[in-house]
Amino acid sequence: MIKAISIGYSRFKNLLHSLKQWVESFAHKPSAGIALFIFAFIESSFFPIPPDALLIILAISYPKRSFYYAFICTIGSVLGAYLGYLIGYVFYDTIGIKIIKFYGVEHQINYVLQKYQENGFIAIVTAGFTPIPYKVFTILAGFNKTIDLFTLTIASLIGRAGRFFLVGGLIYLIGPGVKTFIDKYLDKLTIAFMFLLLISFFILKYVI
Repeated sequence: MIKAISIGYSRFKNLLHSLKQWVESFAHKPSAGIALFIFAFIESSFFPIPPDALLIILAISYPKRSFYYAFICTIGSVLGAYLGYLIGYVFYDTIGIKIIKFYGVEHQINYVLQKYQENGFIAIVTAGFTPIPYKVFTILAGFNKTIDLFTLTIASLIGRAGRFFLVGGLIYLIGPGVKTFIDKYLDKLTIAFMFLLLISFFILKYVI
C-alpha cells in the first residue's frame, strides 16, 4: 500500500515537472506574452503550474520588461479569478469540488470559508501567499456567495500584483542572478511582503 502511494506520488510529481517544463518552453516564442496571460488566467481556476515559472524566465531574458510581464501576469490572474468564481457559484457540486479534491486540500474548505466570514477582502489579498492554491480561494469565493465581484477584483489586484511585481522587481533590480535566490526563498519573500502590506493597512486604518 505504502509502495503504491509512493509510486503514485512520484508519477504525479513527474507530471507536474513535465508541465512546468512545457510552460517554460513558451519563454522564447513570439507568443510568450500571450502564453503568460493564458497561463496566469487558467491558474486562477484550475491549472496546477503557477505562472511564476514563465514570468521568471521572461523577466530574466528581458530584464527591462520585467514590470510589463508582471502586469500581464497580474491582469491574466485577476480575470482568471472570475472563472474560478463562476465555477464555485454555478458549478461547485459538479466541477468545483473535484478541482479542490484534485489538489488534496478539501480539508481546508472550512478554514477558507471561516476566513471569508472574518474578512473576505484580506483573505483574498493574502490567498496567493498561502500554501493553499489560489484557485481554491476563487472557487470558494463563488460558492460562499458573500464575496462580491468588486471585493474579489480589488483584493485579487492587490494580492496578485504584490506577488508578481515582487518577482519582476527583484529581477529588474538585481538581474538574472536572482533566479536561484527567488526559487529558494519565494515563499519567505512573499510572506515578508504581505507582512509589510498588512502593517500598511493597519497604519491607514488606525493611525492616519
